[in-house]
Amino acid sequence: MDQEIKQGYPKAYRDIDSATNESGFSMASDVLTCSLLRTLAATKPGGKFLELGTGTGLSTSWILDGMDGASSLTSIDNDDRFLTIARQFLSADKRLQLVCTDGADWFDQNKHLKFDYIFADTWHGKYLLLDEAIAMLNPGGLYIIDDMLPQPNWPEGHHEKAISLLEVLEQRTDLVLTRQCWATGIVIGVKRTV
Repeated sequence: MDQEIKQGYPKAYRDIDSATNESGFSMASDVLTCSLLRTLAATKPGGKFLELGTGTGLSTSWILDGMDGASSLTSIDNDDRFLTIARQFLSADKRLQLVCTDGADWFDQNKHLKFDYIFADTWHGKYLLLDEAIAMLNPGGLYIIDDMLPQPNWPEGHHEKAISLLEVLEQRTDLVLTRQCWATGIVIGVKRTV
């Protein structure tokens, strides 16, 4: 099957991609993952979205492209150097709130919030504070992570962390999961209704 993206890219994507390459940021989500993020975003009209790990805003642009006008996206990152790129190209979108903060601090201050869609693309909400992230999901909400297949930029020992995370996720009874051996390895969970 041809895995090339033949649909249009988000308007700001190419400019963000160029600025990302110039910045040296190497942890961006791949375009296949981003395309899926956009499609899944379209399933949550009027939804509240959370992205953990904005980076330079590449995946953010795709999520925004799939959201309707009544939706909102909070995207957090702790590195203002890269978040500045996202601000430059995406801050005009009133549906988006970009937040520069430490993930643990953000969770501590916002544990009361609920979301319909969480893309956890950093340590917090994925390898750290997983329970807190899942608790923020509304029933029927999507929990999405990528990079679950070995990647060339993984540090030594990270493969074992990924395997352990997958085992933890598969043991949860509050999520219905699908693991995909596609793109960089994507896991999609849906929060069960109680």
